[in-house]
Amino acid sequence: MTTPTETPAGWYDDGSGRQRWWDGQQWGNFAGEAENRTPVATLDPASTEPRTKKKLNVLALVSAIVAAIGFIFACIPGALIVGWILLPIAFVLSIVSLFLKGDKKWLGIVGLIVSIIGTIVGIVVFLGVIANAANDAFGGGDTTVSQPVESEQPEEEAAEQPAEEAPAQAAQGSRDNPAPVGTEISNSEWSVVVTSVNPDGNAVVSEANQFNEPAPAGSHYVIVDYTVTYKGSDSSYAAEVMLDLVTSTGNVVNSYDALVVLGNGMGLDELYTGASASGSQAFLVADGETFLVRVQPGILADEAFIQP
Repeated sequence: MTTPTETPAGWYDDGSGRQRWWDGQQWGNFAGEAENRTPVATLDPASTEPRTKKKLNVLALVSAIVAAIGFIFACIPGALIVGWILLPIAFVLSIVSLFLKGDKKWLGIVGLIVSIIGTIVGIVVFLGVIANAANDAFGGGDTTVSQPVESEQPEEEAAEQPAEEAPAQAAQGSRDNPAPVGTEISNSEWSVVVTSVNPDGNAVVSEANQFNEPAPAGSHYVIVDYTVTYKGSDSSYAAEVMLDLVTSTGNVVNSYDALVVLGNGMGLDELYTGASASGSQAFLVADGETFLVRVQPGILADEAFIQP
């Protein structure tokens, strides 16, 4: 039959002797094929192309979830190892998900970015843990400065002296306000007391060992005597306490700048809790140069300055 143009939808003979569905505009399936017909794709209202439903990219979703969990664990010092296990897994899964067919590949991109950022955060947290552990092992907490007890003045003399307001000063033991010789520099691990400073130690160096070289022209040796006491748990070595000189020009003078052997030099003495050791160090200083003694009661401890 001739294709109808204004015929309502229904079953009609299309001219072949078989009944065929007419939807009002075009021919559809033959009768008997209706049960097996493929569903017509839904058309997007804004497009003439069929809109098909894509499959969910499950791997991308998993990678994003694993990366998020790994990121959280990477921020926790005690659970850092879990984050370091999950983040590489999330990184690999996200890479693979980007090559698979499916919708929502942006989840794979999210998993990739979060796994990379999480790894960086994990490294920062790890370095922080190491720094804190090193500080606990070698620093021993905040450094305190305790001046030696001075002899008390008679009450009458104290009464005669007019009361004056002391000007604001820098913290005791700082470079701008160094502490006097005999001051105790301490933290939870060590106690250090510089007992004396000999600004003319050439004779001491010469008599200590015949192989010690004399001070070069324009310089001289300074001898610093000090005592260290270990306050931590178990034991440690006196070499953890560090002494050097800081000149008025800002130069740092170390004891190893000049190879000098002293009879009572501070060596690798191992000290248990409460034990003390005394010794000396020699420093080569330019003639006419003033200096301060810098003390660090531990490798990572805060420094304090002593005025000789």
